[in-house]
Amino acid sequence: MKKILGLFALFCILLCTGCASEKEVVYLQDVIPLKQQVIEQNYDVIIHEDDLLAIMVNSKDPELALPFNMPVVTYQLGYQTSAQQRILGYLVDKEGYIDFPILGKLKVSGMSRLAATNMIKDRLMKDDLIKDPIVTIQFLNFKISVMGEVNRPGTFTISGDRVTLLEALSMAGDLTIYGKRNRVAVIREFDGKRTILFHDLRSADIFLSPCYYLQQNDIVYVEPNKARAGQSSINQNTSVSVWLSAISILASVAALIVNINK
Repeated sequence: MKKILGLFALFCILLCTGCASEKEVVYLQDVIPLKQQVIEQNYDVIIHEDDLLAIMVNSKDPELALPFNMPVVTYQLGYQTSAQQRILGYLVDKEGYIDFPILGKLKVSGMSRLAATNMIKDRLMKDDLIKDPIVTIQFLNFKISVMGEVNRPGTFTISGDRVTLLEALSMAGDLTIYGKRNRVAVIREFDGKRTILFHDLRSADIFLSPCYYLQQNDIVYVEPNKARAGQSSINQNTSVSVWLSAISILASVAALIVNINK
């Protein structure tokens, strides 16, 4: 009887070892509570090739600004009864230029949104086209992708121009219990080069990463842990049912042996 109970206890211990410990899943474990941290990083989004930019020019005289603004188009998707509107944008070509009215080719790749805004404003005043231009630039195709061991993987469109790695993971429903908290990769392509940087969500060092503030078209990938890798041939539901079935069978055998010994 004691041997049977010992085997059953050992089985339960082995089952529990498959569960992640607290230190493996808790984020930002070394953060000091209430301690203020200075944000030293510059999180300006840099304009890349193939970006689509909405550039609006305004002035006290609307007629002067009219040639520089793209029209607003109305379109209807499928069988929707209500039409939608959107602004046509300027596409950044492979050399990093946009074709801007009157001013011609403008190099914007590698510039921040603010730098590109000031550059266009200066050109309009320097060429004596508008004396008091107000220029605004917005990204029309700012999106990121989150994949791997998250609850809702997918591609997400960002309305502003600032998103952090933690915010991106929140959009994807956070990591599953099978995701490696110390192996979260950000894949970034810029200027013909690809970089991959891994992050440990358990450490506050994540705030110092150059990829903590994401750029457009970044890909976030969460690696699976060994438990998930071991389930590559079966889905999660099947795995759980196998464990439950094994426990049920073992309990039934133990009860049968006890009854026989009586």
